[in-house]
Amino acid sequence: MFQRVETVTMTTSPVLPEAEPMSHEGTSDVGVLVVHGFTGNPSSMRGIAEAMVALGHHVEMPRLPGHGTAVEEMVTTGWVDWTGEVRAAHGRLADRVDQIAVVGLSMGGSLTLWSGFELSKIAGLVCINPATTPQDPAVLEMLQEMVDDGTEIAPAIGGDIADPDVEESSYDGAPLRPLLSFMREGLIPMADRYGDLQMPLLLITSRQDHVVEPANSEHLAASYGGDVEHVWLERSYHVATQDYDRADIERMTGEFVARVTAS
Repeated sequence: MFQRVETVTMTTSPVLPEAEPMSHEGTSDVGVLVVHGFTGNPSSMRGIAEAMVALGHHVEMPRLPGHGTAVEEMVTTGWVDWTGEVRAAHGRLADRVDQIAVVGLSMGGSLTLWSGFELSKIAGLVCINPATTPQDPAVLEMLQEMVDDGTEIAPAIGGDIADPDVEESSYDGAPLRPLLSFMREGLIPMADRYGDLQMPLLLITSRQDHVVEPANSEHLAASYGGDVEHVWLERSYHVATQDYDRADIERMTGEFVARVTAS
């Protein structure tokens, strides 16, 4: 059932365990910007961030506005807030290094692609099960009607992990206004422009994904303007960074960053 929230009051809720952002000064001349997904938090990307730290890289992993606390705090946030946080994290890296790789999961993958369009010093992109195309206009219209009728939060879309011993730390609901913002302000303007991106792309896609259709990755791979390395995962679901293939993802990301930043 959908959750109706007549009035949403912004609160200052505690940050969830492992949801804290990361800012690390490394010893290499490379920066890595790590971005989590919609209703998730940095815990889903911490393994990758720590792997980049172990390689000596500078790392910034922001907690996107409205995420990692309470779902009610996400209701009034949107694409401009999330891109603003990514831009700020990028700026901290750009002050320290001349080459930056961006790594993102799901909506974090969408923000990774946005970074390729909007930010400087980007040497390469890593997108893991990214959302790249908006929902059908009829679906967006239905979601807008639900919001207009007073429904603010829909059932959760997180927790899609094949490994039964792992549970994602994500909200138990999906705020509809932010979801519409993501589609309308984020994906629609980018969906036909991926051919303009030229930096190398490592695209990692789960064959079974119950949140983002793999067709999103196929669209990106077919339309991308630069070199694409497309890797398919056979064992992991959507939150692949916490699933059976997490160690391989961390290894592949490290190898990719080394290649695209080699002098």
